[in-house]
Amino acid sequence: MSPTVDELRNEIRVETGRYERVESTAFTKEALAAICEAVGYEIGPGSLPPKPDMRAGILFSIGELDENDPEEVSGAFRKAELEAIAEALRED
Repeated sequence: MSPTVDELRNEIRVETGRYERVESTAFTKEALAAICEAVGYEIGPGSLPPKPDMRAGILFSIGELDENDPEEVSGAFRKAELEAIAEALRED
């Protein structure tokens, strides 16, 4: 049986040094920044960029997007995207 979206999010959180959540929630900016670091996407110093920018950067870094374009990422990660991120983190 494939993992649920919540299970995938928690796996990704644990793989990036964050903590599991009991309730179902999307990633915070801080969690997205941790994922960026884990997949090698440089977000630079200073304040954190907008969530769509970080989501696009993550997907671009793992090969799920051809271009680093925040407009291609409409909102929270879809299950297939979470599966791809989890797989990329498992490989590291």
